[in-house]
Amino acid sequence: MDDHPDGCLYGCLLAPTSPLRKVECFVNNPRFRQLLGRSVPTLILLASGIFFTFPLIAMARFAFQNLQVIDLGWNNLFDKWSFSSVTASFSDEFFSEALTLSLKLAIGTALFTLGLLIPTAVWVHLRLPRARVFVEFLTILPYVIPAIALVAGIVVVKPHARWFLNSDYSLIPFYVVLALPFTYRSIDTGLRSIDLKVLVEASRSLGSTWLATLFRVIIPNLRAAIISSTFLTVAVVLGEYTISDVLLKRTFPSFMAQYRQSDPRGGYALAIMALIGTTFLFVAIGVLSRSRSTKLQSKSPQLKNEILT
Repeated sequence: MDDHPDGCLYGCLLAPTSPLRKVECFVNNPRFRQLLGRSVPTLILLASGIFFTFPLIAMARFAFQNLQVIDLGWNNLFDKWSFSSVTASFSDEFFSEALTLSLKLAIGTALFTLGLLIPTAVWVHLRLPRARVFVEFLTILPYVIPAIALVAGIVVVKPHARWFLNSDYSLIPFYVVLALPFTYRSIDTGLRSIDLKVLVEASRSLGSTWLATLFRVIIPNLRAAIISSTFLTVAVVLGEYTISDVLLKRTFPSFMAQYRQSDPRGGYALAIMALIGTTFLFVAIGVLSRSRSTKLQSKSPQLKNEILT
């Protein structure tokens, strides 16, 4: 039995010293620190999973089990599960209209955001690197300022801009502002993962215009970042309720809120389906980002040699 502080943990417990010294030996043991470093993140993830899992289970049981709430218990956990609440909401006359409008807004917001952010981020990285911190600060502001503050501004200008706000697509500029903190971060990370200056100089030295360089060199290398930004934008649009409710637009979140008043089970079922879809989007973002980084790491030496030669 090794009773040295750097030995096994049992040596600290069995050492002929005072209890305080045993605790000190145990805490300072490298093996204990290594074990703690491995177990603490796992315990945090486990606790977080338990914290979020039980409310989701309760929500799913209320939405999909054909039982009275007072009868729900552990003894009938697997009884009378049904998707009738979801199918009933799908058959609602406003469901397809609301979902179609939200998808159109998501596509329009994604295109507008990418068209605004990609040239801006490229220009900042190439010409104004010192302004990168200021641009990041501006893009984070919508995340700091709550949506209700933006709604207050909309209420003020609404009487003077009815010609614009009456259109369903008037939500796109507001959604662009709300999506900026997420989309800019994704594009900025994609630009930092490539040697932008070398790629642009090589393309320009071969006679390409700035527009050709942007579409043939930069954007193909930002494919994963663009997909991630698009998914994040879709998630933001499908989850935004405050602005669409103030402007009286029948988007998918507004439809869910109104439908939940007439059919609570159906409303919660739609919320769970939306949560599953959003989770799928974030998992896809993680898979794409990891595969993209792996490809860049494997191809970076070859690309540098090709550019230099």
